[in-house]
Amino acid sequence: FQEFKIGDRVHLVAEPSIHSGLYFPRFYGKVGTVNGKKGKCYEVTIKDGGLSKQLIVHPVHLKRV
Repeated sequence: FQEFKIGDRVHLVAEPSIHSGLYFPRFYGKVGTVNGKKGKCYEVTIKDGGLSKQLIVHPVHLKRV
């Protein structure tokens, strides 16, 4: 799996063959910032409608910007 550092910018791109650690479909294609790690997954902060939201996403669903 990919490794990310805190502060890396990433695209949220769903990998359909793996369902674990998948985010809500509304956030597909958004760009966010990695804030930390929880187990195998990463904490990603995105902006959604003026609000800052935090997602927990598996690294297969992330692409480096």
